[in-house]
Amino acid sequence: MGDPQAPFDTVLAVLRQHRLLDGDRLRDDVQLVSMGDHFDFGTPEQRASATADGLRLVEWLSSHSPQQVVMLLGNHDLARIGELGPFATDETFETAHAQATLVYRYGGDEAVFRLRYPNVADAEALARDFSCFSVAQRELVQKLMSERRFKVAHAHRGLLLVHAGITRDDFTRIGATPATAEEAANALNAADLKLLHRPGSSATLWGSGVFFHRPAFPRGTPDFNGPFRRRYDPRWLPSEFPQAIGHIRDKKCHELMKEWSLDAAPLDGQVRSLRVDGETVQYARGTFDDARLYFLDGGMLHTTPDKYELFDLDTRSALRAPTA
Repeated sequence: MGDPQAPFDTVLAVLRQHRLLDGDRLRDDVQLVSMGDHFDFGTPEQRASATADGLRLVEWLSSHSPQQVVMLLGNHDLARIGELGPFATDETFETAHAQATLVYRYGGDEAVFRLRYPNVADAEALARDFSCFSVAQRELVQKLMSERRFKVAHAHRGLLLVHAGITRDDFTRIGATPATAEEAANALNAADLKLLHRPGSSATLWGSGVFFHRPAFPRGTPDFNGPFRRRYDPRWLPSEFPQAIGHIRDKKCHELMKEWSLDAAPLDGQVRSLRVDGETVQYARGTFDDARLYFLDGGMLHTTPDKYELFDLDTRSALRAPTA
């Protein structure tokens, strides 16, 4: 299941459309992998309900057994203990969010805001990207990470599942040279997160690393540089095994990879894939037989449950909602 940044009832509606529920629980014969980013969605008017729904979703997912539900970490999940970690109470966060909104939406003093809140990149990060926070969320994420319910990676029959993709030099940085998806997942889950992830701050600006970066056509910009990146060339991905990721909708893929996109226009709700043949890269809706990357974030908030495709890990193809 691609990034479930949507109301809890919408997530259940997607699963129900695919006949994966028995009442309000997953069927016993279903295994679900959630691709990360369980928090932060909706309009400013939806912020209170989105805050509650993010917590409710993670509680629901984790109430299933680890064998039935695999929960991957995304940058929004990690933000609860990173960028948002210094907020000791809901009240201190709400005060900061109100100030961030004044700066971001109404032209307040950005420099003063950054001095006051050095733990976030800028006012936009708090006003828009990480706007639906509560201390209860942080406590739950911390608990699930300590119990190893939240994982960096998962392998299924030769396919590596991660939030945003892992390049060859990302593996080198953690001292790993995996030949299989299973070896890759084990290495990533055992790695020091500090080697993979850098939260945003007023000093470093936007967060970077393997939970933030996105595949993109190389343009020679600083976003592609360094051990902690915001962008990567998909030709840098290992060829030994394919990967499935969330984190990026079709619209953003078209912006970053327009030179490689075969579809005329983006469309939410769809599973997509990317192939690499030497220096040739192609990106399109559907699943290439020789895909290097599968894209599972269909923008759940931006389509209807009957149009939202899940991904069948066994067939490596879209699991479409039954029509009858």
